[in-house]
Amino acid sequence: MKLLNSVGPNPHLVRIFAKEKGIDLELEAVDLMGGENRADEYKAKNPAGQLPCLQLDDGSHIAETLVICEYLEDIQPEPTLIGSTPEEKANTRMWARRAEFAITAPMADGFRYSEGLPLFQDRFRVLPEAADGLKAKARDGLEWLDQQIEGRDFIAGDKFSLADVLLISFLIFGGQVGQPIDPSLKNVGAWYERVSTRPSVTQTA
Repeated sequence: MKLLNSVGPNPHLVRIFAKEKGIDLELEAVDLMGGENRADEYKAKNPAGQLPCLQLDDGSHIAETLVICEYLEDIQPEPTLIGSTPEEKANTRMWARRAEFAITAPMADGFRYSEGLPLFQDRFRVLPEAADGLKAKARDGLEWLDQQIEGRDFIAGDKFSLADVLLISFLIFGGQVGQPIDPSLKNVGAWYERVSTRPSVTQTA
């Protein structure tokens, strides 16, 4: 397998997940900054023109970060990062979805529509007028999450999971692009300190 890789939180997400699983992915750099992912050659592999993309040994491709992670979990169930029972899997997916919709998606678009505008404005529709609101929505999501994780070590419960991988990759990115964690969010802050120092995170940055 080969991961078509680039800068940004989404590729980092998959690299963290694979590292936690003990899966050694070959990395092939795609020039996101130069727009290589928007060229026809790349879009023949992933029509959405997004990164990362997983190339399988048979030459087929899987895109969308969480789908790639689900695939890696399916082919190598242990150590489990999604769950070993239907209930565990549903719980992990629920928290990952909550984190994605409430925090990481508005955070990313808030960046694309403001600081990232020069890079993205000629690639797809951008809404600069929505940037501040999207950033505020991400902050609201983190404030809500701070209350939800009171008394537990990880986002989905007592085990490190896909939900943590998703969120840490984006909160690291957020801190780099002017969307840091509010210091008043003590539970999220403590979670960040625990998770950001994991070898899978630091070694794949």
